[in-house]
Amino acid sequence: MSLPNPGTETLAEAIVAEETSASSSLKRKAEESMENGSAKKAANGDNTNGSVSGIAGDTFGTAADALITSPDPLHPANHICSLCHKFYGFGWVTGTGGGISIRHNDHVYLAPSGVQKELMKPRDIFVMDFKTREYLRRPKVLKPSACTPLFMAAYTKRGAGACIHTHSQWAVLITLILESGAQQHPSHGKDVFCMKEIEQIKGISRGGTGSQEIAEGGRKLGNLGFFDTMKIPVIENTAHEEDLKETLETAIEEWPETCAVLVRRHGVYVWGKDVAQAKTQCESLDYLFQLAVEMHKMGLKWT
Repeated sequence: MSLPNPGTETLAEAIVAEETSASSSLKRKAEESMENGSAKKAANGDNTNGSVSGIAGDTFGTAADALITSPDPLHPANHICSLCHKFYGFGWVTGTGGGISIRHNDHVYLAPSGVQKELMKPRDIFVMDFKTREYLRRPKVLKPSACTPLFMAAYTKRGAGACIHTHSQWAVLITLILESGAQQHPSHGKDVFCMKEIEQIKGISRGGTGSQEIAEGGRKLGNLGFFDTMKIPVIENTAHEEDLKETLETAIEEWPETCAVLVRRHGVYVWGKDVAQAKTQCESLDYLFQLAVEMHKMGLKWT
């Protein structure tokens, strides 16, 4: 059995390497699992370098591994890793912060919590059954995303296909400026970020997904126009990420045309009908947040 290349060491392997107290019996079982899994793949004619770790506590050579193993770069497990690498460059997932999830049919793919997002590999991805909320694949040496309840809210309340959580400095600054009272919409105060007559607003869809529920509510579908006012609700932060679930769900219900929710002094959650729309809307919002901060510095109003 060949040893892992240090240049491609995964987060899970790095964590296990640091656990010097791990018993030799567990290590031996991990090696046997890797060898058995490789033999099984060879017997099946599978010559791909499957995205699995073969570490004690991880599944290997099973149906669970098939969920995160694909040569397709747009497969959710691969796509999450490539996007997190890009998001790190944007400053969205600095210092293990932030997260991303993609829903593919009845499977929900989730980046783990508390890891360096730019270094993730497909084998580090969690997979959950959307209907039962049970994990179909769970790397036991990693922690499930603390954002999971918030991502699920976007899926159940908006029919979203992907949700992104960033710790963007621009998003945080917007919530602070609103809180200070320096810039506020006269009708919404510090709890809603409002902006209009900026071209990039056209990149934001009503409701984030153009869902049927919004259409039935008598509201317009499609993207916002230049003269429309974009409104993004702001909720207060909590000590623990999962405790945001109730207020985020309330914001989604009270603001059916929003595609995002800002969290004061924390960041933003953005969703879309699929991962492409979630990404482009997150980019558009970050552009608008930064523009608003710069406008504020110049004494210009953003509403």
